[in-house]
Amino acid sequence: MTFGTHDALLAMAVLVALLIALLCAVVAGVLARADGATSTGAVSRAGVAFAAAMGVATGLLTLLKQ
Repeated sequence: MTFGTHDALLAMAVLVALLIALLCAVVAGVLARADGATSTGAVSRAGVAFAAAMGVATGLLTLLKQ
């Protein structure tokens, strides 16, 4: 099995999408906490933000892979 340029770019795109989603989750959690949310509420908002960002990134990567 060879690991070509296309596969390397796809792996890098997935890694970038994961990092952006993680950053989005952290920012959402910090902003929720600063807004007065409880710790569990902030974690919940961070999880929703992470899932939304990964969903959008996965959809975009699917479009690019075709």
